[in-house]
Amino acid sequence: MFRQLGLSFAVLSLGVATYAGDPVSLFDGKTFNGWEGDTQKTWRIEEGAIIGGSLEKTVPRNEFLCSKKTYRDFELRLKYKLTGTEGFINGGVQIRSVRIPNHHEMIGYQADLGHGFDGALYDESRRNKVLAGPKKEDLPKIVKKEDWNDYKIRCTGKRIQLWLNGTLTVDYTEMDEKIPLEGILGLQIHGNCKAVVRFKDIFIEELGGAK
Repeated sequence: MFRQLGLSFAVLSLGVATYAGDPVSLFDGKTFNGWEGDTQKTWRIEEGAIIGGSLEKTVPRNEFLCSKKTYRDFELRLKYKLTGTEGFINGGVQIRSVRIPNHHEMIGYQADLGHGFDGALYDESRRNKVLAGPKKEDLPKIVKKEDWNDYKIRCTGKRIQLWLNGTLTVDYTEMDEKIPLEGILGLQIHGNCKAVVRFKDIFIEELGGAK
């Protein structure tokens, strides 16, 4: 009897489990296949990394390199490195976002990085505020300054979680029913700075709903 109950519970558990696909590389290290943006002036590829910005000239405005595909529930992993000498030295990873038509900006969630905002979740061009993030005093123990940092971003339904170098920095649940739960991805270099941001080892695992 107990054995049967255990088996039934196991089957039931499997019935409501979240299923996932295999991790897929979003960057082949050589081309911008699957991405779109200003690849003439802002974005380039060097040594297997996507690079945005400049240390010689001020980046005039926010620029984004965007995925051509839309994503809903997923786990995104990547590495980033940010260096800079002047201005608001910052970048980010847009998730569940859209481009503003006929404009350089994007609207949506951003996994922030740089200028004291590493590991924070920002709402770009919408509520224009940090929704959640680590304590400022904890950042020196988490961030590898001017070195490669590991970002893990997980979106499941209304819940968004961020891990920076293995430390959970955000566990946020969206309460606004009007906020979309899907969108494109975007890599950002912030404007008004002399800075360079690098991204590499970009992998995504799409997650399904309850089966």
